[in-house]
Amino acid sequence: MAFASIRALPEHFRDQLIDVVIKVEEFATREQLDSVGIESRWQLTGLYEGRPIDEQSLWDSGDLPPVITLFRQPLIREWRETGVDFAALIHHVTIHEAGHHFGLSDEDMHALEEAAEEN
Repeated sequence: MAFASIRALPEHFRDQLIDVVIKVEEFATREQLDSVGIESRWQLTGLYEGRPIDEQSLWDSGDLPPVITLFRQPLIREWRETGVDFAALIHHVTIHEAGHHFGLSDEDMHALEEAAEEN
């Protein structure tokens, strides 16, 4: 489902995500939770780890590829609690984390989502 979300993006964005690794884990690690200031492993559904495009340089070397991780158990819990379509939830979280690759903050993405809902 996450790969389908990426494939559905316009080519310009899709091409810039070609080297981003997408993986699924049951839960975030303590280090991942701490990196975003979240206490409960049930509260983190996805995470982008890497250097955003606007901070990358041709001169960088030795960096690991950026990674989008989806956390299976928290996603299932959110799906069950909200009743939202599971594919729509995966799409939302995947695109949200991909937004971090483009240098967007959580606040930027929330503002974009709100603006889109108003239209």
